[in-house]
Amino acid sequence: MKIVSRNEELLRDALSCIPHSSSRTSLSSCNKLIRFEDISAAAFKIQCGIQKTPCMYSRLSKQYGMDIYLKKEFLQYTGSVKERGVLYLLTSLPQDQQRKGVIVASYSNFSMAVAYHASELRIPVFVIMSTSTSPAKVKMCREYGAMVISYGATAKDSQMHARRLAQENGYLYLEEEDSAVYLSGLGTVGLEVYEQVPKLDAVIFPAGGHCGLLAGSAAALKHLNPHIAVIGVESESFPVLQQSLKAGHPTEDQACSTHHFYGDVSGLCFGSNSLQLTGKLVDKVVAVREENILISMLRLLEYERATVDAEGAIGLAAVIAGKLPELKGKRVAIVLCSGNLELHLLQDCMARALALDNRVCRFSFVLSDCPGDISKLLEILAREEARVLDIKQERVFVTSELFTVEVTCTVETRDKIHTAQLRNALLERYPTATLTER
Repeated sequence: MKIVSRNEELLRDALSCIPHSSSRTSLSSCNKLIRFEDISAAAFKIQCGIQKTPCMYSRLSKQYGMDIYLKKEFLQYTGSVKERGVLYLLTSLPQDQQRKGVIVASYSNFSMAVAYHASELRIPVFVIMSTSTSPAKVKMCREYGAMVISYGATAKDSQMHARRLAQENGYLYLEEEDSAVYLSGLGTVGLEVYEQVPKLDAVIFPAGGHCGLLAGSAAALKHLNPHIAVIGVESESFPVLQQSLKAGHPTEDQACSTHHFYGDVSGLCFGSNSLQLTGKLVDKVVAVREENILISMLRLLEYERATVDAEGAIGLAAVIAGKLPELKGKRVAIVLCSGNLELHLLQDCMARALALDNRVCRFSFVLSDCPGDISKLLEILAREEARVLDIKQERVFVTSELFTVEVTCTVETRDKIHTAQLRNALLERYPTATLTER
């Protein structure tokens, strides 16, 4: 957590622990950055303001050959695990600073958590958002109780304005980083998972740029049982954590995506505390493709009725992609840390995931423009139990012979085998048909 104020340096002890050396520390020095006692203290202090989310056995277990338990952190009030670190930070502030207020910039899970919990603690809270922020996000933040100010065309503009307001008015500017206080709050997830799932073999967390949850929880889990494997998962497109671990220091020259789908998965702002804890305590970091993340979101929605975003689904994506074969037959907990995805983006993700899962296919062919030909096609689709999603006919711009019609049809099938059966039935009746599964 980066903390900036005008008159005083707050949380001096926590921040003074941040190392500037690129070399990795020993376990003893890591424990100075964040101790098990710090995480236990955080758990006690935030217990009344945070949901103790369930960690439930998943029906996906049989499908992937391991006992899977899902820690449903997306059930927090603002839909994100970030509430844990934020609440512990806010309750740790001196009373005079709580009276002055805090300020954050841009729309993120962190900002939403600050908006909600500061309001609940009766701390004045201001959120600076760029003018390009969607009205739905602005409305949500205001409903949490924050004073929202629109400023600037970009997130950088809003951040600069927030810093300026903090200096002029004595507010505390909060920007997500990795102070010991914040990591201790996030580490309470590890405590709960250990308590909720007996005989645990491994826990899978999202990683990427914001690896505070991974680092803090690893400190808790490894203290309780060093034999529990702690695994981080990030995107193949943005392997920020893996490259930073290899370099020995946080890298800052990685290309990151600003698309809302990725969220914190593609962020670059974790610091030395998180990196050194991860390097010392985390057993493995793997990367997955975007396709695996989308299918993971689909599986969670279908089997668990869990609506999560990319960050929330990326842990299961590693299992789906076969990146963790050593966990077969083991008892594994997966943290679903976030469920904040705009509705239109969720719809697009599910449509794409169905295509990637070979459950939506499209085919096209040319028919004679005669009565009854389309009905014969629909009879084949009905016989094969395919659900028609869309059907289009093109008569004017057909390059084949006159008085023909080009038909393009999109259908939904049960699975890959069903799709293959449908393809064979169509090719038998229409040899020139072109089928696109993706």
